[in-house]
Formats: sequence, C-alpha cells, structure tokens
Amino acid sequence: MGCREAIINDRLDMALLVDIDRPECVFKEVRNIVSMILPSYDFAVLKEVFTDTAILFKGKYPGYRECNTGYHDLKHTTDVFLTMARLIHGFYLEGYSFSRETIGLGLVSALLHDTGYIQTEGDNNGTGSKYTLIHVERSIKFMKDYFRRNRFSESDYEKCRRIVTATNLGVKIDDIPFESEEERMMGKIIFMSDLLGQMSDRVYLERLLFLFKEFHEGNVCGYAHEDDFLEKTVGFYELIRQRLEIEMGYDARYMRHHFSRRWNIEKDLYLESTWKNITYLKYILDCCKGNYRDMLKRGGIVSQLSSC
Repeated sequence: MGCREAIINDRLDMALLVDIDRPECVFKEVRNIVSMILPSYDFAVLKEVFTDTAILFKGKYPGYRECNTGYHDLKHTTDVFLTMARLIHGFYLEGYSFSRETIGLGLVSALLHDTGYIQTEGDNNGTGSKYTLIHVERSIKFMKDYFRRNRFSESDYEKCRRIVTATNLGVKIDDIPFESEEERMMGKIIFMSDLLGQMSDRVYLERLLFLFKEFHEGNVCGYAHEDDFLEKTVGFYELIRQRLEIEMGYDARYMRHHFSRRWNIEKDLYLESTWKNITYLKYILDCCKGNYRDMLKRGGIVSQLSSC
C-alpha cells in the first residue's frame, strides 16, 4: 500500500501506509526510515532484538509464557517502535543530531519497554495485567537479563534503562539522570511514541476496553466501571496533551517533517488520528452512553471481549 491508497474521499488513513498488523512490515518500514537518516546503518542487532521480542510475546521465548494482556500486546510494541522511528526522523529533519548508537538503543528500548507484562513459565496466577503498576521495573529487569545474554554492554543497559524509565507516567522527565541532552531527547521521544502510538490507533477506542480489564486486575485505582473509565479517558487525553506539549516539547511539525519527506503528506497524521478518536469517544459518551459498545465495531474487538 502507499500514499495513493491511503487517501479515501480526501481523507488520509495512516493505517493504510503500512500494514501495522504484520510485524515484518513494521520492521521493513522502520528499516526504510532509519536508512533515510543513516544510509549505511547495520540492522543485524536491531533485527535480532525485534525477532526475540516477537518470539517473547508469542510465548516461544525460553522461560516465559505467551502474552495474555489484550492491550499491551505485540501490536502495541510494534506501534511504539514504528512511531519512535518516525519521530526520530522528524526530529532529525528539524536539525537534531543523534548518534548511530543512540538511535539504535532508542529503538531497542521501544521494543523492550513493555516486556514487564510477560509472565514467567511458573507464574500461572492471573494474567500479566497484575503487573501494571510495576511493569516498567519488570521490563528493565528483563532487559538487563537479556542484555547480559546477548551482545550489549553495561553502558548500553544503563542508557536503555534511563530511556525506558521515561515511559513511566509517574516519573517526570527532569527527574531522570540522563547522561547527555541527546539521551534526554531520546527519553522524550519514547514517551511521545508510547502515547501517540496507542491513542492514534484506529482501534484505540475498542482496545480501551481491554485496557480497563488490565487496570482492574492490576489494581489501578480511580475507575469504578467500564463507562467511567471511558469518560475519564477524555480527561486523560487533556493531561497527556499538556505533558506532550509542555514537558516533552512536542510539536506537530516533527511528524509533518517525516510524513512530508517519506510520503509527501504535509500533515501530522498522529495528532489527526488521535483527535478523531477523542472526538468520537465524546460523541458516543454523549449520545450512546447506554449502548456505547454497539458503537465500537472496528476489528471485531468488542466481540472478542464478550467471549472472554
């Protein structure tokens, strides 16, 4: 698929630019993007981590069970991976300079940032959702063990540890002791990518029902029931929008730079898609509160949830 197929009745559909449901297509696109920044980049290590991540989530990595969290799944990870590559490219086109090492470790961090949801083989109680409140720490622990078994140095681990810590919503970016401004910027980019990657998803609203289940099992307080969770998502969006713009310095021009150079599209498709999702969420909460599930039909996700 390409830009022409993504334009339907003068409306741009980001999901048609890359087949995001196929991990191999996501990696191919990330490879294309990174090559626009670093034409001679060696993808061997990144490909290995990508493959291991997919194996882990599919339950074929030694010592670990298959991913059983409906929201924080392999697709979420590959969405963040792709979003991060796009943002790095956008910042690069704006004039920011990133070393080969920092780009590689930033993308590795994106791949491993939610591995803390995966249960070990002997952990048979509940699902990985029970680790919601400590999943970042668990992800860092998995990453440390993984790095020791593979071709990463202690310095690599420390850099990725700081970058992954930035995905913790309870941590302010200024409280993370990054070693350089370049590394700090990568921490900001992974935060942006984690949030934009999920909130712009064309099935974000449907997947929110899985996120509520994860929060319920993970003892995340503040949500009495499913429709209460959906209502509070609107407020969450406003808080995240402020953090993106004020704390992280996000601006639509970064993604516009990327989409313009890569696809000849002068838009920030992430912000547009996110706004459409939140606008539709407000609509169904205002007009269809009693039967909002009937209004969430994409991907057959609600029917999957009903059969769980």
